[in-house]
Amino acid sequence: MDSFEFNKIAGAVLAALVALLGISIVTDMAFTPHKPDKQAYAIEGVVEEVADAGAAVEAEKPIAFYLASASVEKGEAVFKKCGACHNAAAGGANGIGPNLHGVVGAKHASHPGFSYSDALLAKKAEPWTWDELSAWLKSPKTYAAGNKMSFAGLNKPEERAAVMLWLNQQSASPLPVPAAPAEEAAAPEEAATADDAAAEDVPAA
Repeated sequence: MDSFEFNKIAGAVLAALVALLGISIVTDMAFTPHKPDKQAYAIEGVVEEVADAGAAVEAEKPIAFYLASASVEKGEAVFKKCGACHNAAAGGANGIGPNLHGVVGAKHASHPGFSYSDALLAKKAEPWTWDELSAWLKSPKTYAAGNKMSFAGLNKPEERAAVMLWLNQQSASPLPVPAAPAEEAAAPEEAATADDAAAEDVPAA
């Protein structure tokens, strides 16, 4: 093959490569996807509804308030969430978690034969009061960081109160249930404002 033929072949190959490159560039320009300014579809009213729902959440009251209306029957049903790791029978064996018979009012980490975490052993001298037990059931991880319990907790105070009431019955000496606290009276400033408004409404003699 002489140099003229070689140059012709090389030129044809080079031209083909240039043509392919050009086609590729034009194709990319023509079919490049453009992302929308806002991802997905906008659903009208969702943001407002979420904001309203958040504003309507009532602040949690002391656990004694919920204990006053709790029922042992509901507590027994709620305890089924705990039954995979615990039992509350008198003389029952420890499971993944300790036996909970008589736990209300007992000292922390006090059930014999169970290997407690250091996080709970550090509270060994403290009793499981209604408030302490409620805080534990709400979020074990927050109450005693580093403990062995993997359960996320019972966020609803009504469920915590019910299961605590039921656990209190699983004891040879149940604790008295605290009375519901009285509703808070209006603040002095609010009462004074109401009195002033009422005085303004009274016509002069």
